[in-house]
Amino acid sequence: MKPIIFTGSAVALITPFTADKRAVDIPFFETLCEDQITRGTDALVICGTTGESPVLSDAERGSLFQAAVLTSAGRIPVIAGTGSNSTEKAVKQSNDAEKQGVNAILAVTPYYNKCTQEGLIKHYYYIADRISVPMIVYNVPSRTGLNILPETYKALSEHKNIAAVKEANGDISSVAKTRRLCADDLTVYSGNDDQTAALNALGGKGVISVAANIIPEHMHKLAVETNRDKAAALQLKALGLMNALFCEVNPIPVKKAMEYVWNKPLPLRMPLTTLSAKKEDLLKQAMINFSLL
Repeated sequence: MKPIIFTGSAVALITPFTADKRAVDIPFFETLCEDQITRGTDALVICGTTGESPVLSDAERGSLFQAAVLTSAGRIPVIAGTGSNSTEKAVKQSNDAEKQGVNAILAVTPYYNKCTQEGLIKHYYYIADRISVPMIVYNVPSRTGLNILPETYKALSEHKNIAAVKEANGDISSVAKTRRLCADDLTVYSGNDDQTAALNALGGKGVISVAANIIPEHMHKLAVETNRDKAAALQLKALGLMNALFCEVNPIPVKKAMEYVWNKPLPLRMPLTTLSAKKEDLLKQAMINFSLL
């Protein structure tokens, strides 16, 4: 049985930029990290999709990893988003993150060029052979156009450094088959906030969460609740807010929600654009309903 990287809720943290969008706001980022830790988040995921990783330079990524590691100071794991559709680039980004002291990496499936299931196995094995920290495989077909099959997970689970999957394919039956094939050789985390309770019921260990940016305490409670009725109640209570946070492409809505929470402008880098007025009203109402405003 491989070590479990974390149990509970890992926040997929936003990346704050300066007003002119030309730099990462490291002091405020450190504030966000500390706030998450004090409010019960179980791990920090840095430079993922929610962190706008495609528009970050290597230097910015390094500064974010370093800031998260120093702020966390070993209190909770720091997980670095290092995936790429270039296998060699994914290795370099993973090695660079390791040098900053991260506890694990998160590697998305190759996008745009895509590959076969055999290509996925070779891609992830190539990376895993060249790192010393555990890897979380990230499966998000809605963004990449590529889905990992349960049989492929079985092959990946046989590598000592491939420890877990962030599963966002939305297919509960596929998750059940993966759990049956891999058992404890591959930890499963939900990649969809609204399926946290369902995946945990199949033996998942928690969630890598967008909603945790604004409701970290609730997501922690949901992700660690073992009573299924109580977990279902926590899931349903947050469902309206979770849906609102995906009323537009992530991380557009959650950054707007964070602006309300922190009373601070949090600009997006192009090609992402501001939330429309109609959807902003929807988001605001969901936040009011959850007593956030």
